[in-house]
Amino acid sequence: MSDVAAEAGRAEHAHAEHGDYEGAKLGMWLFLFSECMLFGGLFVLYAMYRADHPRAFSAGGSHMDALLGVANTLVLLTGSFAVASSITALQRGRRRLAMGLVGTTILTGVAFMIVKAVEWSGHIRQGYFPHSQLLQGKPGEQLFFSLYYVMTGLHGLHVIAGIAVLTAALILMARRKVTQEHFVFLENAALYWHLVDIIWIFLLPLFYLAA
Repeated sequence: MSDVAAEAGRAEHAHAEHGDYEGAKLGMWLFLFSECMLFGGLFVLYAMYRADHPRAFSAGGSHMDALLGVANTLVLLTGSFAVASSITALQRGRRRLAMGLVGTTILTGVAFMIVKAVEWSGHIRQGYFPHSQLLQGKPGEQLFFSLYYVMTGLHGLHVIAGIAVLTAALILMARRKVTQEHFVFLENAALYWHLVDIIWIFLLPLFYLAA
């Protein structure tokens, strides 16, 4: 009788874990969908303004450093590959390797933000920002740089959030709270990081390849 009760308890525990996993995944996908809606609205706004000011947007794009944009794309993609590999490593019981790969992704996020800070400061020093004296009388370019700072700035906040979530995952792995059997937190963190990558891949041609 006790064996039957123990087996029933194990089955109930496994069912609860399965439910928690499915619920966490569903919640994450709903959150990602809301983020896509947010940036989708901004992409539509960009398309509308670019249709009204095609030459001005091309002129604004000529001031972007496409090499830095492509370099940052490669940095983020490297981070996505590392965090995806960390899930596989953790599932195979290679916890230290998984932690190292998550740490690599965090470093790529930090590198991305450093490049972005250098890029922004360079534009500001040169006078390419909304309402600057250099752009007076150029409404189309004003719009281009307004969207540039808003959209890349919002994306930068998402990168910072991704760094924070991955850092939390790293700490939980070190404390053995995220393990070979319980890895949904890391999996959701990786999904968020992939979203950050996808958004940037759309931003790259809109601004850096706009000329």
